[in-house]
Amino acid sequence: MTDIIISHPAHDPAAFDEFGCHVYAASPSTPDKLTPTKRFFRQVSSWNVTMADGKSVPFWGFKDPNVSGSDSPWPSKIIRVNVGDIVHCNMKPSKGTHTIHWHGIEPTPMNDGVGHTSFEVKSEYTYQWQASTAGTYFYHCHKNTVLHFEMGMYGILIVDPKSKTKKLYDPEEGDKLGDATIPARYPAYDAEGIWCFDDVDPRWHLYDHDAGICGEDIGMDRFEPKYFLCSGVPSNKTLTDSRTLVKAKAGSPVLLRIVNASYSELRITFPKDVLVAEEDGRVFRTNPLRGNFSKPFWTRTLNLSTAQRYSVFLDAPAAGRSCDVKTEFLHWCDYNRVQGTVTTRVLGT
Repeated sequence: MTDIIISHPAHDPAAFDEFGCHVYAASPSTPDKLTPTKRFFRQVSSWNVTMADGKSVPFWGFKDPNVSGSDSPWPSKIIRVNVGDIVHCNMKPSKGTHTIHWHGIEPTPMNDGVGHTSFEVKSEYTYQWQASTAGTYFYHCHKNTVLHFEMGMYGILIVDPKSKTKKLYDPEEGDKLGDATIPARYPAYDAEGIWCFDDVDPRWHLYDHDAGICGEDIGMDRFEPKYFLCSGVPSNKTLTDSRTLVKAKAGSPVLLRIVNASYSELRITFPKDVLVAEEDGRVFRTNPLRGNFSKPFWTRTLNLSTAQRYSVFLDAPAAGRSCDVKTEFLHWCDYNRVQGTVTTRVLGT
């Protein structure tokens, strides 16, 4: 076999330019397209979100064009699949070019949604990938990523186990359940909370789609969040809003999926120990076949950097009592500086 060598200048200005601010845009057909077992539709849209002080801030995101009333979801609507599913997601940018990157999932380069290594979607594309590992992920636009993520172009992605039961994952050969490390009632759960924390600098929300990607200095080295939210709920309503208040039968197992979609370091404090059972789409198991590195652990405090995810188990408090969880948003350079706080609640029933 003879190697094929394509001559290429050591420094190709055109290639650099394409990798930088003029990323290749196209609307190709999905290669090796299979019959999906789960199909989703997303279309880029824009709207305003009301903050704790009553002011409106412009946001962008992905709506489901086939669902009435889904014109202004933030975060974008949850995508939920099972291990083994062949997933299709048809995306239409509507204005300009965008992508959907499946954060933590491992599709082919054509379906990974990173424009610099494939393409940005010009008018329409159907992403295809297969769910292989149960856990908590998220999806987001990967064009001008820092800005588009701040603008709200993301949503939670959950891969449930193949058994389609209310479990974080299906136990595997060698898993030890019911010992001192992980109680027998886990990894099943009765109630689930999905808490996605974000901070908002309203100044950034006035930029246009391509701001800052072609070398201009627009001040994106300054991020000064003014608002702090959980799952789209402003900090003054997180104890009562149905999107953040988790209700569970007293003593029943509760699974909290926690996502840091902010640009702050999060410090989360629980009133009692919780069992950390997953990080970034990889579950922790007590399983000698897998070694000792991935055991679940108990803690009262978690720190999350940007895009990090954890899933924790706790038992619901007694009926009428609550378990309040404090989340502090620490400055991205100075972790001793608390910029904002959000309190969320698990209520026993």
